[in-house]
Amino acid sequence: MSKRIKIRLAVILFFTLLSIFLFAGAPPSVANMKQRIRLGLDLQGGVQLVLKVKTSDAIRAETDQTIESLKTQLQKANINYRELTRTQDNQFTASGVDTTKNSEFQKLMTDNHPEWDVSSKSGDTPNSYLIDLKQAQEAAYRQQSVEQAVSTISNRINQLGVTEPTIQRRGTAANSDEILIQFPGVKDPGRVRSIIQSTALLELKMVEGGGTYPSEQAALQQYGGQMPSDLQVLPSSEHSADGSPTYFLIHKSGGISGRDLKNAYVSRDENGRPAISFSLNADGAQKFGIITEQNIGKLLAIILDGRVQSAPVLKSRITDQGQITGSFTPDEAKDLALKLRSGALPASISIEQETTVGATLGTDSIVAGVTAAAIALAAVVVFMLVYYKASGINATAAMFLNLIVLLGAMAYLGATMTLPGIAGVILTIGVGIDSNVLIFERIREELRAGKNAASAVTTSFARVFITLVDTHLAALISAAFLFLFGTGPVKGFAVTLFIGLVSNMFTAVFVSRTLFELVLARKERAEAISI
Repeated sequence: MSKRIKIRLAVILFFTLLSIFLFAGAPPSVANMKQRIRLGLDLQGGVQLVLKVKTSDAIRAETDQTIESLKTQLQKANINYRELTRTQDNQFTASGVDTTKNSEFQKLMTDNHPEWDVSSKSGDTPNSYLIDLKQAQEAAYRQQSVEQAVSTISNRINQLGVTEPTIQRRGTAANSDEILIQFPGVKDPGRVRSIIQSTALLELKMVEGGGTYPSEQAALQQYGGQMPSDLQVLPSSEHSADGSPTYFLIHKSGGISGRDLKNAYVSRDENGRPAISFSLNADGAQKFGIITEQNIGKLLAIILDGRVQSAPVLKSRITDQGQITGSFTPDEAKDLALKLRSGALPASISIEQETTVGATLGTDSIVAGVTAAAIALAAVVVFMLVYYKASGINATAAMFLNLIVLLGAMAYLGATMTLPGIAGVILTIGVGIDSNVLIFERIREELRAGKNAASAVTTSFARVFITLVDTHLAALISAAFLFLFGTGPVKGFAVTLFIGLVSNMFTAVFVSRTLFELVLARKERAEAISI
């Protein structure tokens, strides 16, 4: 046996053992295989959700934030105005602006809010402006809100401990507002849905007045039925003694939001009940210190998703620490702390589609897929042995090694095996055998042309190599596009096919040729080959 063949056999043995180790561990076992190959939703059961991000909420929030910021800037610039009112999600009006400071107002908007278009508004109110969000900026905000929603949901799900979820934007369009989520093996889909959909917007704002009101109308009566522009009525999570809801009058501006939050964790209140303690970042602590110092003796509302959780009396200056109390169960407190840590969603979310795959159905899919693969494998082996005689053993060995390398690579890369992925494995078997058929038929032609076996093998592999590269490259390009533009199941098929094509080039060209050369090297005269 030549040194060249020994080296090639050593390479084959190395990749074989490496693939077995990656796939089945050392020593090889079924338990290790189950741990190292990740199963997709369709094989182990779970939940798939298609979510729709209501991007208009994000635009509305941006408009409201701009209005609050503009109020502060106008006050600092000593520019009087009557009212700033949001008229649409992406539009608001500034009415009654001081006529002597039109240029200052225009400059302030240009310098501080260049993303807004300002135009004079005709109507009954003199010296008023219509302020619209620019279309390009609005599209960017909508896209950012979806991307932020994907990031926030990912943070929440990862902290929840769901194994290997799939969270991605659905579709390829830049304006897509849908998110596809898959939770393989999840056992409590209701809890997952609750954590995903909750906005978890935390706000700390001052309460107007000294207490609660039995209804919104009662709160409005304090101002003659007309709510001032800087106040709002919010419901309380607590009810009165008779079980009826209660309401607070809350200042819209001058508070702390979830953006200033640094951390949140489960704790206990003074009565030993579950609560959520939180800490603020440096900027938030500074603002919170000023607010609490200026309002000692007043009520501070702790607001979550537009509902007042509690309203304690400020007894002293507070900087970077706080606590949310209420009627929380331990699980509710844990989930709320998780949602606060992961950040608030930029917009509300609705579930457009929900698909549940049971574990039993997943097991049936595995059995059906493996059965189909086994039948295909057996049929191909029988055909190759009958049609190509002893050379069929060569093709069978290369095919089995192809599968071993494929599974080892998938385990190493952490690729997920799905039902379409099993179809990709079966297709890989077909592609591998097709490569061997091309090589074997070329060898037969060379033998019929009068060449000896060794020369026929060498010539055939040399001439077929370019053809194999062309066909595999075309298939690899197709698999790449399927992966880039496909959804979960299609991606699973593309990944399996891509890895299978690469491993097939190795087995069809390198392994198969080495086996032929090994057989011919053992013959005294390399003139005969069974094919």
